[in-house]
Amino acid sequence: MLGTRPGQASTRTSTLTPKLLPSLVFERRIRATSAKIYSAWTQPEQLICWFGSDAGPTLCAEADVRVGGCFRLRFRTLDGEEHEVRGAYREVMPPRRLSFTWTWAGPHERQSLVTVALEPDGDATLLRLTHEQIVDDPVHDYRRGWIGALDKLEQLFA
Repeated sequence: MLGTRPGQASTRTSTLTPKLLPSLVFERRIRATSAKIYSAWTQPEQLICWFGSDAGPTLCAEADVRVGGCFRLRFRTLDGEEHEVRGAYREVMPPRRLSFTWTWAGPHERQSLVTVALEPDGDATLLRLTHEQIVDDPVHDYRRGWIGALDKLEQLFA
């Protein structure tokens, strides 16, 4: 060890810095107005219809959509596992932009940031979701989770 003599224990304490993953960016063209899609992200009665990483049910959806307001979502995956996420809204710009912190409930809570941008595109809306400041997490597969959730959101408007 650096700074020690043979047979002498180090007095340094090690702090592990969590490994940040690259940001994830997803784009979908959804055949609905930006106002309808924005409502699907902000209205609990709509969130409960689509949120979650697979075809399992959304069990709870709460949203106080204002800067500083909080949300909480709980869903069950098809394998029976329950997941809960919560966060606080950072940007609220209806019907174009929503940004919020993202924290999984559990013993190793780490905060990341999600931004949803909605841009009208003819008879549809281009949705761009960016998830950044993600800490490496062996429990949650962010890419698979967002793809599943966005598939369900898209089906909501099919």
